[in-house]
Amino acid sequence: MATQTTASSQLAVHGGTPCVVDRPADYLIGPQEIGQEEIDAVTAVLKQKNLFRFFRDEATSPTAQFEKLFGELSGAKYVLAVNSGTSALIAAMVGLGVSSGDEVIVPAYTYIATAAAVLTLKAIPIIAEVDESLTLDPKDVEKKITSKTRLIIPVHMRGTPCRMDEIMAVAKRHKVRVLEDCAQANGGQYKGKALGTIGDAGAFSLQHFKIITAGEGGAVVTNTPEVFQRAACYHDSAYAFWKSTEWQIEPFLGENYRMSELNGALALAQLRKRERILSRLRELKKRLWSQVENLPGVRFQDVPDKAGDCGLSLVFFVESPERAKAFAAALRAEGMAAGSMFDQGFPDRHIYYHWDYIMQKRTPDLHGYPWNLTDVKYTPDMCPQTIHLLSRAVAVSLTQVMSDAHIDSCAVALKKVAAGL
Repeated sequence: MATQTTASSQLAVHGGTPCVVDRPADYLIGPQEIGQEEIDAVTAVLKQKNLFRFFRDEATSPTAQFEKLFGELSGAKYVLAVNSGTSALIAAMVGLGVSSGDEVIVPAYTYIATAAAVLTLKAIPIIAEVDESLTLDPKDVEKKITSKTRLIIPVHMRGTPCRMDEIMAVAKRHKVRVLEDCAQANGGQYKGKALGTIGDAGAFSLQHFKIITAGEGGAVVTNTPEVFQRAACYHDSAYAFWKSTEWQIEPFLGENYRMSELNGALALAQLRKRERILSRLRELKKRLWSQVENLPGVRFQDVPDKAGDCGLSLVFFVESPERAKAFAAALRAEGMAAGSMFDQGFPDRHIYYHWDYIMQKRTPDLHGYPWNLTDVKYTPDMCPQTIHLLSRAVAVSLTQVMSDAHIDSCAVALKKVAAGL
């Protein structure tokens, strides 16, 4: 027995036996749910031979039905389906009045698409720190506000709700609007309210790697009719002709961000599964966290609302970047899906440090827009707090198909690595 105990306590990275059991074959979320419901929904659209969402009864349009159900589940009065999460951000910003030369505050830790969407409208992304929630730091947001600030975009990264009370208080003090980026937090909540409905608008993604997927797709939500109409007008250059409505605005130039009925059918089938997916993810995270919350040498991410967190990962901080890399490598050797969160050698586009074309102010515009409208400066060390936190962070990925036995063995692995590294 003593020999077995010694062998089992030896780290797998040092030649011991891995302790994680029943590993899932895949760590994606939405795609793993694709089944007969999605196949039937897409097949039905193909059989109807009508892939265009307008010119039809909304009761027979899967895209319209997706919007209706999304609104019912979130409590949003207005929902607009679009063809990507980036399109959702852009259309929502148009809805909120963002224009060329405006400043938009974005977090230093978010996918590059958040900042790129700002640049698409020839506005200027102002990069703010994240705090130990790994979401936007309200204190740094307030420091970054100027007379040019039009909008704040809090991003609910990895399904973790931002500090929305504090962010909304800052926005109110400075009369600035708020757009929630919910690309990674579809179905999350903050103090009982659906993410995306706390600010002036919310933007969602249905891309392949998200909680629910339509392959590609997105959605804008808002409770303000003018914001919705501006976003809808911009998402389709002919929206005013397809859809009769009581306009509060004069229709204007738009793009083509429409969602097709094929994507709408997929989105609707997946949306009907969302609550079950999130319920299981939250259950798994709670089970794991409860077993390792007193892990020595570890401080866990500060989650502003644990009940509303989506449960996509368990994140913790260790004392140094070197230990974070070693800790993550040891967990992987034990059979876990784990990684350190900032490595200068790996260009993770979720961290401002690796937003090359933004940091270097490149633009496709031959006249130099929007950079010739601003003297803002970007440097690799401009958000030291964010780099300090991410370089010491380790993330353990979760997916809804994990078994209880797998989660329990992950808890054993975390304890083993913390004690033996």
